[in-house]
Amino acid sequence: MSALLPTFARSDLAFERGEGVSLYTDTGERYLDFGAGVAVSSLGHGHPHLVATLREQAGKLLHTSNLYRIPAQEAVAERLCADSFADMAFFCNSGAEAVEGAVKIARRYQNYVGKPERYRVITFEGAFHGRTIAMIAAGNQEKHLAGFGQKVDGFDQVPLGDVEAVKAAIGPETAAILIEPIQGEGGVRSATWPFLRELRAIADENELVLIFDEVQTGLGRTGKLFAYEWAGVEPDIMALAKGLGGGFPIGAILTTERVGIAMSAGSHGTTFGGNPMAMAAATAVLDIILANGFLDEVGRKALLLKQKLAEIADTNRDIIGEVRGEGLLIGLQCKIPNTQLADAFQKQHLLTVAAGDNVVRLLPPLIVSEAEINEACEKINSACASLRASPQTEGSA
Repeated sequence: MSALLPTFARSDLAFERGEGVSLYTDTGERYLDFGAGVAVSSLGHGHPHLVATLREQAGKLLHTSNLYRIPAQEAVAERLCADSFADMAFFCNSGAEAVEGAVKIARRYQNYVGKPERYRVITFEGAFHGRTIAMIAAGNQEKHLAGFGQKVDGFDQVPLGDVEAVKAAIGPETAAILIEPIQGEGGVRSATWPFLRELRAIADENELVLIFDEVQTGLGRTGKLFAYEWAGVEPDIMALAKGLGGGFPIGAILTTERVGIAMSAGSHGTTFGGNPMAMAAATAVLDIILANGFLDEVGRKALLLKQKLAEIADTNRDIIGEVRGEGLLIGLQCKIPNTQLADAFQKQHLLTVAAGDNVVRLLPPLIVSEAEINEACEKINSACASLRASPQTEGSA
């Protein structure tokens, strides 16, 4: 029996090293990584600038705690704010922490402006905001809630894209609206840019805080630094994680000064958040992603991938339905069980990630090359051919 708590249905694969968009087992088998650790390895594996930066920092200082100034933390905060809507940042260790912290700030803000009764948050069907006891309540999915007792109060869920349902859900206790611009875990379902603009107007009209969960969509994943840029509106608070550290655990909350001023010493905290190693990782990632032309290249390669996938879907209509997503956050909506398609990809040495709504996600590192995109598409075609030849495709989802 394993000493690990059995909370993951792990594939029987283990990797010894990585290079770029490739992962290698201890026997030297190469896999093309179009999962990127669930959108985490934004610069791929073993990126020389990220590795060198972390090695240098590891030789200096790992941790001091937030009892003292961390100059690199201040510098990363300034860079993130300079390239976003935000005026202030708080660093933590994960996406769930970032979203939960964002909810805390929204509640604290309403108290600060004299409306302490406002604590409820409107969320959306299909959402995933993390695995803490509060965030599974925010997501409101039975598979995450089952067995954990009474659901944490304070979240009101409505259908994604339904403006009238949002308006109807607003009451005297409503503090904020929380949404992913594109639901990743929920099946690469877009909130649509017009809907986000509607939410901004509703939040302004009702004096609510608008929170964007960009844990998966942020840091170049959609072809812009942040997904909200596509909509042409700005949130009041945004949660980040995943790609910000390029593989090193980090989360961040960005906020306007208007909302963030409600927080004071002792109102929130973290032991590990924003430590020197995490800030070194974020610095290296931002160095690459913010370089001239980098995001333009992400957009160009994303368009190439999506065009090729559309062609594949067209010739494999019995297996792949819809191609969804933006940038390098792509979903293949399946006509067979998504786990069956993901397994077929893995047999072709292509790593992907299953999602809700019977979708398989393609989340390659942002540094993926045209050649690797072509290779992945060849593997997808081969996987579809193998499934068609197999009787298992009968009884599809």
